[in-house]
Amino acid sequence: MQKFTEHPKHLDTLLRRHLPALLGDIEPQSVEVLLQHLEWVEIAAGQALMTQGDPGDAMYLLLSGRLRTYITNEFGDTRVVREIGRGQVVGEMSLFTDEPRSATLVAIRDSVLVRLAKDRFKQLLSISEQVSIALTRQIILRLKTEGSRSIPDKPVTIGLLPITTNVDLAGFAAELARQLAGMGRIAVVSPQSIGVDLEDPAICERPRSDFAATRRIAVHLDQIESEHDFVLLISDSGPTPWTERCCRHCDELLLLADADQEAQLHPIEVQCLISRPPRTDASEILVLLHPQERQSPQGTLAWLARRPLADHVHIRPQLPRDMTRLARLVSRNGVGLVLAGGGARGLAHIGIYRALLERNIEIDLVGGTSIGAVMAALVGTDRPLDLVTASAKSAFAANPTGDFNWLPMISLIRGRRLRRVVEHSITELTGHAAQIEDLWKNFFCIASNYSQAREQLLDQGSLLKSLLASVAIPGALPPVILNGDLLCDGGTFNNLPADVMRGRWGIGRVIGVDLGSNKPRRFEFEEVPGSLALLRDQLRPRAKRRYRLPALSALLMNVTVLYSTSRQRQVRQLIDLYFNPPLQRIGMLQWSRFDELVKLGYEHACAVLDADAAAASSTSTGV
Repeated sequence: MQKFTEHPKHLDTLLRRHLPALLGDIEPQSVEVLLQHLEWVEIAAGQALMTQGDPGDAMYLLLSGRLRTYITNEFGDTRVVREIGRGQVVGEMSLFTDEPRSATLVAIRDSVLVRLAKDRFKQLLSISEQVSIALTRQIILRLKTEGSRSIPDKPVTIGLLPITTNVDLAGFAAELARQLAGMGRIAVVSPQSIGVDLEDPAICERPRSDFAATRRIAVHLDQIESEHDFVLLISDSGPTPWTERCCRHCDELLLLADADQEAQLHPIEVQCLISRPPRTDASEILVLLHPQERQSPQGTLAWLARRPLADHVHIRPQLPRDMTRLARLVSRNGVGLVLAGGGARGLAHIGIYRALLERNIEIDLVGGTSIGAVMAALVGTDRPLDLVTASAKSAFAANPTGDFNWLPMISLIRGRRLRRVVEHSITELTGHAAQIEDLWKNFFCIASNYSQAREQLLDQGSLLKSLLASVAIPGALPPVILNGDLLCDGGTFNNLPADVMRGRWGIGRVIGVDLGSNKPRRFEFEEVPGSLALLRDQLRPRAKRRYRLPALSALLMNVTVLYSTSRQRQVRQLIDLYFNPPLQRIGMLQWSRFDELVKLGYEHACAVLDADAAAASSTSTGV
């Protein structure tokens, strides 16, 4: 870590731009007092700004670059907690406590910060009451919001690297920039544009050992970054000094590949990415490029298995909606749709999806549990709504859970009919036995791992087997063996996995569809009657029945999601747009009511969306 007193003017401008977010509305004189006590710090990629367990002695404001936070537990296991982008403060609690650092912060790329030492802060307490109050207020606010939902930090500088031939890098960059332009100020930077700006056409061709050229380029890139919300760095087609600089300077890297070529490592990956210093790796996102007419991707796993990727995305560059989807994900404005389990009631998900599409609410990533996982997978195929609806109706209208076991050793239902209809829907919509990673829209589902007594996230591998595991209601449907573990219905642990969706790459907004009842149900009798009494009661007209108890099948299915239901309030806090259609009068195995369920879901979604639009309109007009 290097401290310096002189700095480029654009960094001083950037500092003054970020200080109001830290201090709030205070007098300019007080800002000047604080500026006099700040130290400028430059940290190289891979270098630690602070180490877990060290004494806390200062706070920092990140002006340029990106940091990654690591925490090591008492067993020596280290995990990545989060990434920190420009304009954010770190280490501020050390100004008030003498506790050691709770995490290690490492620069992913070359970064510039300002530092306020603890002794300087104590001096400011007496020099400027306004500054100390402002800093105290910000720290208290940070403590109050610790652990609450927040939009993930968006990357600023994004590298575009081709890892196959036949990639139109300039055209792709131009279209992505056009899509990002509506989300902020955008700059597209190539070695040619740097050469023009610095009046030295060959400057980007010089090796890193040319420190004068390296410094000029770094300062120029920092200036471009300070003036824009997004910077796209276009690499060369091979592992040149400029490509290496892109890899070290970016917050995130998009690896562009022609999906029809061999899934082998490119020289750029071998020489520029694999050889990077430890803990300097910016997130790598694989962007697989497909022709417009393709029905579904195939063979994605071969690409993923060869690379340490943060995620992947399938794109048809000729389709503007695909490029818009990529822009939303890159800018952390992606929309995730989470669908809950609930037996036949899950058919209402189709009606809700229809209402979203009619209002031009595009979905970028899908996930779900049990029947919600099945419906989410159908959405993930990105096929027209009428085809998705027809496929679902064909599959579920014929009672997929009607093949009961005559000898129920492990489940009441054999599950063969369900397996057959799910497999048919996947093949019909994708054209092949798709894997999870082959869906156009990234997908995940939740199962319960009986072998290890934990929640199981499924986001790679056989789509059919994963869906069957997610829907395998204990006692009702046969469990699934996957990688040696016994898996069953995910609703036991997480029936509406909004928390999983919130942590996925690119997601900024989460839409959740809950199929459970929010109202507790009370019973007016003291004892549960015997079987004969219940049978006699069932023979009475519905209006005259005394014992409105759930059926055995409903009881078994509902019991499995009790833990998930108890977490409902916590889950609701993670959802931006929440749907809970009134489906209590429909049984969880009444598959024959397909059209009615779709209609109920659609009508409920329309009502919620109309109310949401009206509320937004009232707010914008000040009513």
